[in-house]
Amino acid sequence: MSLSRRDLVGASSLALLSAAAVSGRVQAQSIPEAPTTTTNTMQPPLYPTSGPDYQPVVTLNGWTLPWRQNGDWKEFHLVAEPVEREMAPGMIARLWGYNGQSPGPTIEAVEGDKVRLFVTNRLPEHTSIHWHGQLLPCGMDGVGGLTQPHIKPGKTFVYEFQLMKSGTFMYHPHADEMVQMAMGMMGFFVVHPRDPKLHRVDRDFVFLLASYDIDPGNYVPKVSEMLNFNMWTFNSRVFPGIDHLVVAKNDRVRVRVGNLTMTNHPIHMHGYDFEVTCTDGGWVRPEARWPEVTIDIPIGAMRAYEFDAIYPGDWALHCHKSHHTMNAMGHDLRTFIGVNKKDFAKQMKRLVPGYMPMGSAGMADMGEMEMPLPDNTLPMMTGFGQFGPIEMGGMFTVLKVREGLSAGDYKDPGWYQHPPGTVAYEVKGPVPAATRAPSPTPQTKAGPVQRVVKPNGHGSHK
Repeated sequence: MSLSRRDLVGASSLALLSAAAVSGRVQAQSIPEAPTTTTNTMQPPLYPTSGPDYQPVVTLNGWTLPWRQNGDWKEFHLVAEPVEREMAPGMIARLWGYNGQSPGPTIEAVEGDKVRLFVTNRLPEHTSIHWHGQLLPCGMDGVGGLTQPHIKPGKTFVYEFQLMKSGTFMYHPHADEMVQMAMGMMGFFVVHPRDPKLHRVDRDFVFLLASYDIDPGNYVPKVSEMLNFNMWTFNSRVFPGIDHLVVAKNDRVRVRVGNLTMTNHPIHMHGYDFEVTCTDGGWVRPEARWPEVTIDIPIGAMRAYEFDAIYPGDWALHCHKSHHTMNAMGHDLRTFIGVNKKDFAKQMKRLVPGYMPMGSAGMADMGEMEMPLPDNTLPMMTGFGQFGPIEMGGMFTVLKVREGLSAGDYKDPGWYQHPPGTVAYEVKGPVPAATRAPSPTPQTKAGPVQRVVKPNGHGSHK
């Protein structure tokens, strides 16, 4: 579903703000509208209608912030505000974000652009906004109390700077940071090269890594949590609610990832090797790029990698920390593998009709069964593919490479139709009995076997 005019304009109170709420030289009547949306699905890329050409990015489960040209300036309007984010069907989180969503909309511009960014605060406390990785005047860096006054509730501040380099960046608060970032305040900032041919790709995907601790039945994250998170997200969504990356065969593809959690994430993609081509510090020179199938994203950092989509299929893309591909995981769960709970289960069913013991042979049963859940939470393992339960959650999605897709087509093509004879299959008939491994070579009374080197240089045993 695309953004409607109502989505883009939002409440009229966001379009025009009182002059008293604006700092600096800009008057209220010149403030641009503040687009907003509550849509949870990927929106079409926003192609440039003027200025240098570029291939716009696509934000998983997100959208790109529209802008207007005002003389030499590109003007954007962000609104910091409480939002509701559906993490996946069946679970809503009450977060803080920008323009109706967490994360906020992706900002796109071109190297050399002069940008003017209006930031309106509709939170219950003050805020600021830091342009992570950008080269700019110190007073525009967005550290509350250090480089600027805080943005009080109801006020609007203006940031003005020229984009000095292209690359992969983000924005987030630098005021009460522990609370505001833990509540979901973040967004992507992509600057395209001035030369349309430089670093050009056919498809360009972006997403931010975030983590939340939300107890079943609750809606608000525990902002002081440091370690025991239970919702590991791509753009504040968890599997199976995360958009797939839909790609045409032979496309050159870039994936940009930023990490605003409290731990590193080894992001692994199946079916391909790729080159790391960009960080939040800038582009990696071609001779310095290195091949990977897993790229570790440090805390507070960004990485971009590229590959040629030459292998059709449904390829998993996920964090390789296994607990980060689960939802609502209890940290105090005991391990019952190998424990016979048959008699215990009979007694429990007398007390709790419908009780179902699990875990004696692993946890895979949880991926297959539709079990009753508390309000506003998700199964630890969930999601189904064409062959059965996928048994994942959290930071997991699918790269879908297909032949025949047109440029700009990001619709889900469904599951991959494997050519005959290319799917792993069950062996029919009896399985041969296991054979015992040969005994180790015995030692003689004189000690271990000795190695004798013959004149020709080859060894023999004696």
